[in-house]
Amino acid sequence: MSDRTIRGLHRAVREDLGELVTRHPIPSPSLERLDPFLLLNHHGPQRFPPHNGGLPFGPHPHRGFETVTFIVDGELLHRDSEGHESVIGAGGVQWMTAGRGVTHAEVSPPEFLERGGDLDMLQLWINLPARLKMTEPKYTGLQREAIPSFSAGGATVHLIAGDWNGERGPVESLTGVTMMRVDLSRGARITLPAPAPRTVLLYMVRGAIQIGGSVADTFNLVDLNDDGDAVTVEAVGGALLLFGHADPIREPVVAYGPFVMSTQQEILQAIRDFSR
Repeated sequence: MSDRTIRGLHRAVREDLGELVTRHPIPSPSLERLDPFLLLNHHGPQRFPPHNGGLPFGPHPHRGFETVTFIVDGELLHRDSEGHESVIGAGGVQWMTAGRGVTHAEVSPPEFLERGGDLDMLQLWINLPARLKMTEPKYTGLQREAIPSFSAGGATVHLIAGDWNGERGPVESLTGVTMMRVDLSRGARITLPAPAPRTVLLYMVRGAIQIGGSVADTFNLVDLNDDGDAVTVEAVGGALLLFGHADPIREPVVAYGPFVMSTQQEILQAIRDFSR
């Protein structure tokens, strides 16, 4: 295997939503998107006091893509128009295929609003190809214990989707996405799969790593060239990173708020459908 080289390091831009600390690794002024990864928001880390307002994401629609929410700390209550409801805790994941259209809310559960606590979570938007944009909505909520974990090189890998190291993630992605969280202790060194010509997503949630002679620290997104089939990282201290890879779609992207389609006409239709 040969390691990919770094095309660039992109620091997430901070743009808070009211009291919610929020950073945007994708898009940023230096990186619009990583096909098929459209958007990555990092909410927190922060501590909410007792009797707080919690997360501000009340009912809103989506069409044409998938949302994946990673709960590092805290809790998240999900409700949607397809009848799904769950509260996912720290270490858990929510994977929702919006497809032809769904309305959902992502808010803090009543207990968190009353007592407060730590909150740190990420949401990733993954595009769907034109042939799948109107697929049936689907939701999978996974607690930490439902996600297989294994050790490698001093790191702990939590495999959410895809196959690696003889393990299989519990999420069956429509487009073959591989996704994992990787916890690294100080000095841990691990070589992660990055098969060509797939697009790699590597975001530093906490800590710092050495990669290809460079150091990537907290809130950095690492943009890699398509010149190898692996990524070797070594923790400078303890670190937590989000890592995945997927086939690029290479189709037009037309986005308007919560809708991501292939043409302007499809966006207008999505707005009309939601209005009805």
